[in-house]
Amino acid sequence: MPHFLIPLLLASTYAGVPYYNIEKEIKMKDGKSLHGSNKLSFNSTAIYTLLILLSFYIGYFYAASSSSSSTADNNDNNLPDSPLATTTATATAMTLPAELDNFRASPNCAANPLPTRQIRQTLIDRVYGGTSPFSDFPPPHVAGSLRHKCLKGWGSTTPVFRHLLEEVRPEVIIEVGTFLGASTVHMAKLARELGLDDTVILCIDDFRGWAGFREEFPFIKQVNGAVTLLYQFMQNAVYTNVTDSVLPLPFSAGSTLSVLCEWGVTADLIEIDAGHEFTSIWSDLNRAYRLLRPGGVMFGHDYFLVGDRRSVRRAVHLFAQMYGHTVQIDGQHWVLRTS
Repeated sequence: MPHFLIPLLLASTYAGVPYYNIEKEIKMKDGKSLHGSNKLSFNSTAIYTLLILLSFYIGYFYAASSSSSSTADNNDNNLPDSPLATTTATATAMTLPAELDNFRASPNCAANPLPTRQIRQTLIDRVYGGTSPFSDFPPPHVAGSLRHKCLKGWGSTTPVFRHLLEEVRPEVIIEVGTFLGASTVHMAKLARELGLDDTVILCIDDFRGWAGFREEFPFIKQVNGAVTLLYQFMQNAVYTNVTDSVLPLPFSAGSTLSVLCEWGVTADLIEIDAGHEFTSIWSDLNRAYRLLRPGGVMFGHDYFLVGDRRSVRRAVHLFAQMYGHTVQIDGQHWVLRTS
């Protein structure tokens, strides 16, 4: 017997009608069964009791079912991937700017900036032991794997580069995310065209590609499993004759930006175009910002990228709000001016 029928049995017995006779008791008239018009006869107290208990149990199980469904719905709304939850969290953060202080990168920079003319040689000394990485390039073991020129990029020659070089006239440019150097070479040529012959471009990239890199760029060779992306970038710089103004820093963006800050390296113009996940962009923005000179400009590509729930746009706007800047758009690029 189902456990929830036990109270029904007790109630019916209490009312004077045994449970097992409820559906069988047939009134008799003149000693004959009323087969033609049989009617069930119950004690009125039992009927009312049963109806009340049935109503109670039906209501109880319906309420339990509704509560369970409601709880599941609430849990779904609290999942990290829920657009509603994200929107609410973003709105809360935007209305509580004081709490954003917890997400600022802690500064650990040199007290005095390194003089501009010393930056390139200082990095060659401290990173490469005093010898330019372009000396005796290419090494014999990769020479046969390189193309003479392979300049592949995305939005690497759009008008924003000329606009900003004409506006800022930078002495030092930091590029976070270099790939094959299409935008690097373009900026180096623009700098010469504008008479900025001493402009230095520091190229931060680990030059390792990504897990699916081989499938997308099979023409970039591997040597013992190592992608030759760095060497192809350097070959592009040699081929286009920009090695005097370009210096690769083949390490992760986070660690390199932190070390540059400790060494006193600063820049007038910084391009952020490396990882496109929110956390990656957020880290690059915060670390690069500490290297930006007063009146400098930060900019980056893929403002309209829809991947990762528009991660680039979300990170840039949240960062701009935290520091009181306005996001401006130039083609596919976002621009943050500090002046």
